Amino acid sequence: MNKKLLIVDDEAHIRMLIEQTLEDLEDDGVELLFAENGEEALELIKKEEPDLVFLDVMMPKMNGMEVCQKVKKVLHLDHVYIILLTAKGQEVDRQKGLEMGANKYMTKPFDPDEMLAVAEEVLKL
Repeated sequence: MNKKLLIVDDEAHIRMLIEQTLEDLEDDGVELLFAENGEEALELIKKEEPDLVFLDVMMPKMNGMEVCQKVKKVLHLDHVYIILLTAKGQEVDRQKGLEMGANKYMTKPFDPDEMLAVAEEVLKL
């Protein structure tokens, strides 16, 4: 069964950076999916049930915290591993993100090596 990884960010250049960071995973059979806002992300998560989601917090239509909360608390898709990406490193945001059900929290600018290592670990590659 193919693993799926969803990248969600409203900024195209950030989606591209993450894609470049993670594209080698495709050699391991990981399918990369993309969304540019929270609503789109939620629809994709419902439809595709990705194994891992890199989810930006600050987005139009629905922010990452709301998406995370819906996925974990409403849809109960506990097997979807969500990593919130945010420019804010404040402890209160981190705490709130974890309360919303996020599995992990990474601050921008993120370290590509760390991001790849976390993805490989979560996807058990």
